[in-house]
Amino acid sequence: MANLTSKELSALSDQLDFEKVLCCKYQAAEQECCAQDLKTTFHQYAQQHQQNYDCLLKFLK
Repeated sequence: MANLTSKELSALSDQLDFEKVLCCKYQAAEQECCAQDLKTTFHQYAQQHQQNYDCLLKFLK
């Protein structure tokens, strides 16, 4: 992995935080929702943001 500047690391950290927040919000929305089609959609969105988070974290290792 190439050396990252402090600005790049800060941006990655911000993006990690953003992805985690979105994942949690979609998980909460899924739990609160009654309509099955919306629950499915929220679940898919939560999974996608979790994958984004995992991918960014893997990049940093």
